[in-house]
Amino acid sequence: MNRFTLLFVALLGLSVLLRLWLAGRHLRHVGAHRAAVPEAFRERISLQEHQKAADYTRAGVKLGMVELLYGSLLLLLWTLGGGLDLLGRWWYGLGLGEIPTGIGILVSAFLIMALLDLPSQLYHTFVLEDRFGFNRTTPATFLGDLLKHGLLLALIGIPLAWVALTLMAKAGSLWWLYLWAVWVGFSLFMMWAYPAFIAPLFNQFTPLEDEALRTRIQRLLDQCGFRSQGIYVMDGSRRSGHGNAYFTGFGRNKRIVFFDTLLKGLEPAEIEAVLAHELGHFKRKHVQKRLLSMMLMSLAGLALLGWLVEQTWFYAGLGVSQPSHAMALLLFLLVAPVFSFFLQPLFAFWSRRHEFEADDFAARQANAHDLIRALVKLYQENASTLTPDPLYSAFHDSHPPAPVRVAHLSSRLQPALEATP
Repeated sequence: MNRFTLLFVALLGLSVLLRLWLAGRHLRHVGAHRAAVPEAFRERISLQEHQKAADYTRAGVKLGMVELLYGSLLLLLWTLGGGLDLLGRWWYGLGLGEIPTGIGILVSAFLIMALLDLPSQLYHTFVLEDRFGFNRTTPATFLGDLLKHGLLLALIGIPLAWVALTLMAKAGSLWWLYLWAVWVGFSLFMMWAYPAFIAPLFNQFTPLEDEALRTRIQRLLDQCGFRSQGIYVMDGSRRSGHGNAYFTGFGRNKRIVFFDTLLKGLEPAEIEAVLAHELGHFKRKHVQKRLLSMMLMSLAGLALLGWLVEQTWFYAGLGVSQPSHAMALLLFLLVAPVFSFFLQPLFAFWSRRHEFEADDFAARQANAHDLIRALVKLYQENASTLTPDPLYSAFHDSHPPAPVRVAHLSSRLQPALEATP
């Protein structure tokens, strides 16, 4: 057992204990506030709805704790338990050559991981979501989605793995820089291609038919200088009772997408306010900032991998006896989250700051009252807890807690009220 093994085990154990501690705090905090709706929401959300959200949250956290322990055990079995080493030895025993063997190792490892994760997906969809009335997914739809994901893994993952392994083997010491350029190009291509070619494989997207609403939305888009290829409604109700809205795509291939469940629950002014929030991310260049941060982090990660791939202690410390490019990629992807977990609060803080900025933009372009009403309805519809533990939220939540977000928007109403004669 080398020093890297000790560091890996120590950080894994620390991250697991920290996550369990945060989850325990969250469970206790939500449970302690289950009996009463927060004062700011009492006129809009009933006690029954509040308690459903609390119970749904607690059930999800408990499942997450089980998944954390299960996933950590699998990680140890894959690495120090010799799982990857055994898989690699089997593939190398076939004598297929370095790159075909590497592709086989990568694809088979991800396939096995997906199968091991299947019980959790089944429980989440057909037990947890069903218990609280959110699941609309049929077994046939679930199976169809699995097959489609598997096909996409083969069509996209295998060529990408071939490119990565070829560069690692033949592009010299700067292979990681060339691979980074390929990855950035691929990511940009997928942002462009996803809304038109991949998303329709899983959902139906139909143009918004409500003429009055479409005119209202188009006026807001023109006002914000946003150009898109259309405003679409997605059949989210086919799989879930949750509602959402987003814009997707890149360059000229951008789309506005509303879940059909969201359109059924919100008034036109509220829908406009939700869209104004999403447009706030566009106007404040949050997408570009996140894309740039992704590029920089992937560059740093690949540069680090470019050094680790030559270090025998990296493989030996994680239970692999036969170093290879494919094993280096797999090990890096598996263990990187253990080391990056402690940066999670910084990323969550940055994301919540973007949400506040988008809310401020929406309050100027639409109406803060309408956005507040829309958010409250979405909290109701999605059974989102109104009372998260602050420390848990700081680590895990990309959006501000409901009371904080509504209070922030309410503060934006005051100047407008004071200006009214």
